[in-house]
Amino acid sequence: MMKNLIIGDLIAKLPIIQGGMGVGISLSGLSSSVANQGGVGVIATAGIGMHEPDFNSNFLESNIRALRKQIQKARELSRGIIGVNIMVALTNFSDLVKTAIEEKIDIIFSGAGLPLNLPEYLKGSKKTKLVPIVSSGKAARIISQKWQSDYDYLPDAIVVEGPKAGGHLGFKPEQIDDPDYSLENLVPDVLRQVRPIEDKNGKTIPVIAAGGIYTGQDIHDIMELGAAGVQMATRFVPTVECDASIEFKKCYIDAKKKDLGIIKSPVGMPGRAILNDFLKSVAAGKKQPFRCPYHCIATCEYKDSPYCIALALLNAKKGNMKHGFAFAGQNAYRSTSIVSVKELVETLKREYNEAERLSEKQ
Repeated sequence: MMKNLIIGDLIAKLPIIQGGMGVGISLSGLSSSVANQGGVGVIATAGIGMHEPDFNSNFLESNIRALRKQIQKARELSRGIIGVNIMVALTNFSDLVKTAIEEKIDIIFSGAGLPLNLPEYLKGSKKTKLVPIVSSGKAARIISQKWQSDYDYLPDAIVVEGPKAGGHLGFKPEQIDDPDYSLENLVPDVLRQVRPIEDKNGKTIPVIAAGGIYTGQDIHDIMELGAAGVQMATRFVPTVECDASIEFKKCYIDAKKKDLGIIKSPVGMPGRAILNDFLKSVAAGKKQPFRCPYHCIATCEYKDSPYCIALALLNAKKGNMKHGFAFAGQNAYRSTSIVSVKELVETLKREYNEAERLSEKQ
């Protein structure tokens, strides 16, 4: 039977965090549904203001307004644990963090860079938990030491994301398929860095595994290595409650293993996506003309980019795959149908229990 995931004074009966997926893939609909099943639902903040009428003309304010709406709506739909994912690389990172804390969000997950100053935004608040997303034990140690020395604060948990994840990856291209950087190696690496910090300070820092977790068997196996829980994103896309369009969800169901590939993102990081005609035309050297109304990612070389990633992801969320594409984890091709979040969770529990029984017999 799955153990509870405890993050400070928060107790998730289901040790599963639904990964934040932008642009607009995980909003209040998906996050509240996961929270209602006992897991941690996560709202992705990247491009969250897309449905606001002034999104193109008032980027900063529209995103703040939309984030408030989504958090409040999720609260109306669920009494469970709700978090937000705020990427360090976002140009409006500071505004989004402040807004989430003002709305008394349960957890802020932050990656795509090292969130070295995240605790300064708490201003004494005890409500919101802070969870960095890292890709190595070294990053976990650096963040923990920086937070402790500058803010007398330690991470409430740490998510370690491996190279099988979808979206932007915190690895060099040559590391993605290197066994040394597999999640099975990364989790013990992070634990080795975190345990002495826990012992010294008397604080439990759960380590949560992410990237390529797809079945209940996967959850069982990685928790046997010491992970306190898992973060899953790809598996939640082909669900009824996912906030993406049906066309986006069908991309996962129709994808073959060969369709999953690594792309070079305009933001300067490799990313895993479902390769389609849009991405193939980009790879062939064809540019998609655009103006940059957002400048949403600090590292984006938008002046030299062949396309606007924010616009492409927004198009995909709406189902316009001719002018966009879907990020997806390595196991996305295993999706076969659209199910409810409740059905998915029941499947994962059953698979986990079967794996546990087999393990006990051995």
